[in-house]
This record gives sequence, C-alpha cells and structure tokens, in this order.
Amino acid sequence: MTTVAPGTTEAIAATTTTAAPGPSARVQAAPPAALPSIHTRFLFTWLSVFSALTVAQLLIGPYVMGLPVLLRNLIVTGVVVPAVVYALVPTLLKARAAVLGRRS
Repeated sequence: MTTVAPGTTEAIAATTTTAAPGPSARVQAAPPAALPSIHTRFLFTWLSVFSALTVAQLLIGPYVMGLPVLLRNLIVTGVVVPAVVYALVPTLLKARAAVLGRRS
C-alpha cells in the first residue's frame, strides 16, 4: 500500500469518484455570449408580465370581480405566470435571437 500526501493530484484522484454519464452529463451550458444580459431578461419579463396582466384583467377581471382579493389574485396569477414563463418570455428570447442572428 502506498502513501499519498493529502492535497496532491494523486490523493484527489484517489478520492474522487466518477459517476457514469447520465442525462445531466449531456446538458451543456450555452456560451456566455449567447445569453441575454440581466437587463434584457428584466425588460422581457416586465413586458411579458405587464402585457399578460393587462389582458388577463380585461378578459377575466369581470368574472372574478366579486371574489375576495386573495382568491382573485390566485386565479389571475395562476393564468398569468404560466403564460409568461412558458410562452411569452421564451417567444421574446427567440425573437431576440432571430434579430441578432440577422445582424451578424
């Protein structure tokens, strides 16, 4: 049995276990240049939330008018949040990518 000094490359390699590549091993992060800035994401999120809340209030506002405030907010946000997260923001980001792709 050989003795390895702690902190050396051999010691770290001896204690590190490598897991079999799983589904997460195939996921690669996007290059930093391809990600929009925090300011762009803020703007897209704000535009999406504002638009979705305006439309939701116009469409379902009259139907939930008599409900208590908490229940009314629960219903409105239950419609708006999925719409923003799954539809509006991804659509804006795809449109941004298409516009930036045409400029190059």
